[in-house]
Amino acid sequence: MLMMFYFMFFCGLWVFSSKRKHLLMTLLSLEFMVLILFIVLYYYVMLMSGELYMTMFFLSFAVCEGALGLSILVSMIRTHGNDYFNSFGLLQC
Repeated sequence: MLMMFYFMFFCGLWVFSSKRKHLLMTLLSLEFMVLILFIVLYYYVMLMSGELYMTMFFLSFAVCEGALGLSILVSMIRTHGNDYFNSFGLLQC
């Protein structure tokens, strides 16, 4: 069962590396990988009969990462009109 989660994580990593031209697709694949890491962390904590405080910290950081990514996406769409990285010039402010 745990091998399935590892396979799903590497599928998310593959999408992250192959769809790097769209910011939205990279953010979605990052959130997918974070969700898989949360499931694996929860599985290990429950296996060791530990406390679930670490999972709550992990979820709070994942939410902060998602909000930061969405704010970058919104500001990029407002300034450039789309989420393609090729239309985003490095010399523009």
